[in-house]
Amino acid sequence: MTHEGGCKCGAVAFEADGEIEKVIDCNCSICRPKGYLHWFVPEAAFRLKTDDAAMGAFTFKSHKLIHRFCKTCGVAPFVQGPGTVAVNARALHGVDIQALNVQPFDGASL
Repeated sequence: MTHEGGCKCGAVAFEADGEIEKVIDCNCSICRPKGYLHWFVPEAAFRLKTDDAAMGAFTFKSHKLIHRFCKTCGVAPFVQGPGTVAVNARALHGVDIQALNVQPFDGASL
């Protein structure tokens, strides 16, 4: 299944292939305030459909994860990591967040 997503203003749009079996609710200092619900997909299953220049990037700690956000509206739709993309399920169109299998992750203790 292909899921479409993006930011509020439309400057960032993407597609991700796969079934959403679970999402991760991390409580670290960036994920908790942004409300991320991470759905991990292989990098090859993710396609950015808009210009990368519309996006900003933020890294911290190990600098291996690149938190991407729209420069216009500020929505943070995904995080790029080595070989994987953590799609923010809240940025997917037509996905019922209440129906997802949400699993907590204690990123604050790392």
